[in-house]
Amino acid sequence: MDKNIMRSYSAILAEELILATGCTEPIAIAYAAAVLRQTLGAAPERIHAEVSGNILKNVKSVVVPNTGGMKGIRAAVAAGVIAGNADAALQVISAVSPEQLQQIKDYSEQVPMEITCMEDTPCLLDIRLTGVIGENQAVVRLANNHTNIVYLEHNGEVLRNLPITDSAEDNLQDKSVLNLQEILTYANEVPISAIEGIVGRQVEYNAAIAREGLTGNWGAAVGCTLLEASQDIRTEARAWAAAGSDARMSGCEMPVVIVSGSGNQGITASMPVYRYAKHLGVSKEKMLRAVAVSDLVTIHQKTGIGRLSAFCGAVSAGIGAAAGIAYLHDEPYQIIAETVTTAMGMISGTVCDGAKPSCAAKIAAAVEAGLLSYAMAKQGRRFRGGDGIVTNSVEGTIQNIGILAREGMRQTDKVILQIMLSCEDE
Repeated sequence: MDKNIMRSYSAILAEELILATGCTEPIAIAYAAAVLRQTLGAAPERIHAEVSGNILKNVKSVVVPNTGGMKGIRAAVAAGVIAGNADAALQVISAVSPEQLQQIKDYSEQVPMEITCMEDTPCLLDIRLTGVIGENQAVVRLANNHTNIVYLEHNGEVLRNLPITDSAEDNLQDKSVLNLQEILTYANEVPISAIEGIVGRQVEYNAAIAREGLTGNWGAAVGCTLLEASQDIRTEARAWAAAGSDARMSGCEMPVVIVSGSGNQGITASMPVYRYAKHLGVSKEKMLRAVAVSDLVTIHQKTGIGRLSAFCGAVSAGIGAAAGIAYLHDEPYQIIAETVTTAMGMISGTVCDGAKPSCAAKIAAAVEAGLLSYAMAKQGRRFRGGDGIVTNSVEGTIQNIGILAREGMRQTDKVILQIMLSCEDE
């Protein structure tokens, strides 16, 4: 493999496999709020939070960690202002004292906070916070990815002003180099030292939160329910992925390693491969290379889709996991390509209706679709070019999925948000 391409692939993994505490959308708000307080020098007396529809959708129903079970934008802003460490990025509120916990609650309830949904932003991920203390004002804007501060202002002085585009890949590694053939070559040839740290950390942290989820005390206990029904490896792979989401979506304060900006995707891309590797008794090195395949196949799909959309990201990660599991079994390129293609044709209509406990069930379904597609591919059974959005090539089908998600599901995204905002919480 060309050394420059190999370095690019390693850089993509290093950039995407980030440690985060909590669902990344409320954490992005908390991060922006911590930067706002840092810029002002003290906690704002009043705040105006402007967010894109997809941020609103993904923050509404998920518990913000270290807030005592609070949900929503107000909780995320308050946590970032009171306890946020702006230097910690997506672990911004990973350390909250008991005193700060009460302060977060008080701030959320007492400080005037206007929340509006942006109507004219080109960015699906967009957060703009304006904070005021007396005569002092600061503005922080974060767009396109979860820590990408594009605008910073203090008392009229512009401290940062980066161009705003509609690309989720702003200021990130060029992912146009990704393709399935070279992903497999990379996994075979990359020195294990180049991935052992970052991929090993992903498995370690994500397995820990999956174990926590399997206690059955989190969310709807999808992972626990699966294991109560069956103990076979196929069920175990789905259960461990779902269990991590059970815990994470319900406010578990354990960190996870994310993929494509999502903890659920980071868990889904790693846990099924990890459990299959344990079942097969393969070496740690083989397992890490297989998880890298899963991660890169997930990232490859998500590059065309974008970080946030109406398209459920767990689908991409479930398909990535199936590719990683096929790699564990030493399958050739053609079998892995057919696995990915068939799975995309099978489950690509799953919608994202925000971050919440039911994500665990979608994760289980995505992993099952990937495993079914792998079983079909081994038997020479597959969907063929012209079957709906499927083409005769894996790369062409990935491109079609990107078009479907970015362009075809725009109105779906708006309707989902309208429905969510009209629904009453229990």
